Amino acid sequence: MGARIIDGRAVAAEVRERVRRQVQEVVERHGVRPGLATVLVGEDPASQIYVRNKRRLSEEAGMVSIHHDLPAEATQAEVEELIRSLNADESVHGILLQLPVPPQIDGDAMTRLIDPAKDVDGLTPLNAGLLLQGLDGLVSCTPAGVMELLRAHDVELEGAEAVVVGRSKLVGKPLAALLLAANATVTQAHSRTRDLAEVCRRADVLIAAVGVPRLVTAEMVRPGAVVIDVGVNRTADGLAGDVDFEAVKEKASLITPVPGGVGPMTIAMLLQNAATAAERQLAARSPR
Repeated sequence: MGARIIDGRAVAAEVRERVRRQVQEVVERHGVRPGLATVLVGEDPASQIYVRNKRRLSEEAGMVSIHHDLPAEATQAEVEELIRSLNADESVHGILLQLPVPPQIDGDAMTRLIDPAKDVDGLTPLNAGLLLQGLDGLVSCTPAGVMELLRAHDVELEGAEAVVVGRSKLVGKPLAALLLAANATVTQAHSRTRDLAEVCRRADVLIAAVGVPRLVTAEMVRPGAVVIDVGVNRTADGLAGDVDFEAVKEKASLITPVPGGVGPMTIAMLLQNAATAAERQLAARSPR
């Protein structure tokens, strides 16, 4: 019969509307509009598009967009000084350093400088550690978006066998932690996994986040599995995911397309993090 296609754009629109209402409540309660600061170093065309979209959608949600453009030749000291100033600025509730940065700048080190309370990407060591310990923090946006898609489609995770192909700190590792927290039985596969096809065939929920075009074939998918494709790969034929979509959709019960699946959720969850960060900071400053 073929899989139902998960419409990430529709779910993302629902999240953005939820964020808009949350921002409105923050403004009514505290008289302050949440501020999201974006930092772009250099002139990478893709990064410029991403930042422009993030700024536009944050403003549509009722937030204040605060943008800083730094030239491609900016030094690490200059980026560090800017991040420290944003950390200290009470009108800024979220900070996003657009990655990748030019080679003379250590992106990981700059990410670690961001105040964890303002870390809307959920990438600082503190927020990553809170996630692993099952404590409340800001969660990495793409993994949070995957979980939102699964919730929106009533995918039963408790007791389910979930396989995550990929172990990056951006997606694979935090996603495995989120699935464990939802009481799934999680296997984290990667480039050195023996008999990857057999491991994938065990999955009730199969998530591909490895960055290899069409790595996951129909032969690797259990009939009726839920398949989430996080990959976005530029090929000679255009954009392709990590899943062979046309073949796998005939075996899966639910599947995300590329584009239009997980991608729209990343910015939506970034906005969710920004609103939540503002809400927590303003509540902490309010007299008790």
